[in-house]
Amino acid sequence: MRAWKFGDDIDTDAIIPGRFLIINKPEELALHAFEGTRDEFAKEVKPGDIVVGEKNFGCGSSREHAPLALKGAGVRYVIAITFARIFYRNAINVGLLPLVCPDAAKIADKAQVNVDLATGTITADGVRYGLEPVPTFMQEIVDAGGLVEYAKNQKEVQICTESHQ
Repeated sequence: MRAWKFGDDIDTDAIIPGRFLIINKPEELALHAFEGTRDEFAKEVKPGDIVVGEKNFGCGSSREHAPLALKGAGVRYVIAITFARIFYRNAINVGLLPLVCPDAAKIADKAQVNVDLATGTITADGVRYGLEPVPTFMQEIVDAGGLVEYAKNQKEVQICTESHQ
């Protein structure tokens, strides 16, 4: 997997400019990902590539379009030192796994990257870094393809109507 490196405070409007928010299909949004910020991204990103940010990745709007655009582009993971909370949850909700790596700033643009969720590590150009653990339920949501698909597979909750006095 190849890393696409960005710095601090990557705003959701940098990920997908506001003029494209009328689009809701991930594959169509992907055609405009990082347009005006890093124009080669949409043309050159490959399925399985990784976006690496530093601090406060995904700040800005609360819309799901930014993680949808990345997912539509085939991005496998977004790795950052810290995420804006709403981007983090939106990424999980659409089935894109955000990974917290305190050493993300050390990962170079175009680095060859391998993520090992079982050991909680990322290897970039031969150097190993630790990842914060992903809670099991969040991994299950991503594995299901997002929150909607995850919810479809949940069993109904039984409600007890008997009074226990």
